[in-house]
Amino acid sequence: MLPHATHNPLHECQALVVEGNPQCRAILVAQMRELGIAGVHQCARVSDARRKLEHNRFDIVICEQFFERDSQTGQELLDDLRRNQILPFSTVFVMLTAEASYSRVAEAAESALDAYLLKPHTGARLTERILQARRRKVALQAIFQAIDDQDHQRAADLCMARFQARAPYWLYAARIGAELLLRAGRIPDALGLYEAVIQAKTVPWARLGVARAQLEDGQHAKALTTLQSLLQEDNAYADAYDLMGRAQFEQGHFDAALNTFEMATRLTPNSITRLLKHGMLAYYSGDRANGLDLLEKATRLGVDSKMYDPQALVLLAMAALDNNDHRKLMRCVAQLTRLYERSFEPERPRRLLLVVQALNALQHRQHAQARDCTETLMADLRSPEFDVESACNLLGLMGRLLHRGGLPHHGDAAIDTIALRFGTSRALSEWLSKAIPEETGWRERLGAGYAEIVQRSASAMRLSLKGDPSGTVTQLLREGQATLNGKLIETAQQVLLRYRDRIPDADTLEVEIQALRGAYGVRHLKLGDPSANARAPGGVALPTPSVMRGETVIPA
Repeated sequence: MLPHATHNPLHECQALVVEGNPQCRAILVAQMRELGIAGVHQCARVSDARRKLEHNRFDIVICEQFFERDSQTGQELLDDLRRNQILPFSTVFVMLTAEASYSRVAEAAESALDAYLLKPHTGARLTERILQARRRKVALQAIFQAIDDQDHQRAADLCMARFQARAPYWLYAARIGAELLLRAGRIPDALGLYEAVIQAKTVPWARLGVARAQLEDGQHAKALTTLQSLLQEDNAYADAYDLMGRAQFEQGHFDAALNTFEMATRLTPNSITRLLKHGMLAYYSGDRANGLDLLEKATRLGVDSKMYDPQALVLLAMAALDNNDHRKLMRCVAQLTRLYERSFEPERPRRLLLVVQALNALQHRQHAQARDCTETLMADLRSPEFDVESACNLLGLMGRLLHRGGLPHHGDAAIDTIALRFGTSRALSEWLSKAIPEETGWRERLGAGYAEIVQRSASAMRLSLKGDPSGTVTQLLREGQATLNGKLIETAQQVLLRYRDRIPDADTLEVEIQALRGAYGVRHLKLGDPSANARAPGGVALPTPSVMRGETVIPA
């Protein structure tokens, strides 16, 4: 069963107090003990709190918003915890803040479904907030039990019923329900629920939810208009910048996305995930010095954190090789080795470590070993797990290998395979080209690969125009199997759905297409997200079985 307040009375709770001022911290600890909580832990810095919360389970967290001797804030801690689904639903998170900063904290506290408390406060007021939050969690217990049981349809129905009846905590239920609908791909239903919330009570997260639904539906222009309107009213809404940056990035507007991510980083300068996104985009977009500074900062703040994406170490290692910085390169190897050894799902860390080991071999002029590592990576080119990130890393490694020791056999063929497999859009083709040193001349080959995919798709679609939709699907399927190009596979699915009644062997074709889609369908490139379950900007961090059991999960 999912733990909640009725299963864990206060005298059995574990609490964490995060406060930089020793006197204030002692008062808070005393107030928690007066409440009957025996297990009260404390720390003075956000970084210490992050480590404790990642590796231990707490029922109650009391956290100061601003720390005099710490550049990180409680809001940044909360945002990173919920973004990476580290904070279980059963935990009550109370933010302490001065009245002047109330508006900045309210949204963050609301997003975490818990509480904020203005200072100065009394022990009775703190007790009231804690008990109120625990009552809310009990009221929503059935919803989250359904989520924990993986019965998302029942959870969504419970949310909708509470929302429609305006039962207690209906606004929180509506947010959870909309999140479930979005994740289930029920975009129109999610959009309708967000819009209904806006009509009942205008809240920023609902408007951001509308933008999320528009973006998921491929309506990038509408999503950007919604976000621009939202940011005009609240230019300090960091989640809105996150989503806007994603929309711009997916459209290939990399410079605009870079500026947007910079705004989010400026608002939350110690958010590990935002530093990673901003740093990686800056690195690939040509502002390498700034990008590396941001990645170094993220690494200092949280290389051992579950929020940290080890892809940053690959980029740092490439820069170290380019700068002939032996010590920094060795440090990247050691850090990635440790992450690989600790990972429960080692496939991705294995590929990242292979890249860095090859770079280290090049540093030591061990060209044969570097080529062996590269050939190992090339052998995975057609595997479903080989993704855009892997392609970028392989291209970067091959460019450096070409410069120092010569390509392994079939190196040119590998470039063409990548060009055809990942040439699903002009934006993605351009992104891949950013991973390649200019002097290789490979950027033109990537562009040519994308052009060839466009030509193959157009050739197949001409059959539909001639009245042969079955021929279109068959040809797209054949081309998709040959190139593993997700766009060709998705187009085959769309044509099949549109002309199903006119395609005799539709059922057989659909089985083949669905198998390919599952392995090679179009997937968005993610920046700085170590886990596929990372919370979307403006979304709710729903519990997963591993989170709710309190297991330590190292991101793959």
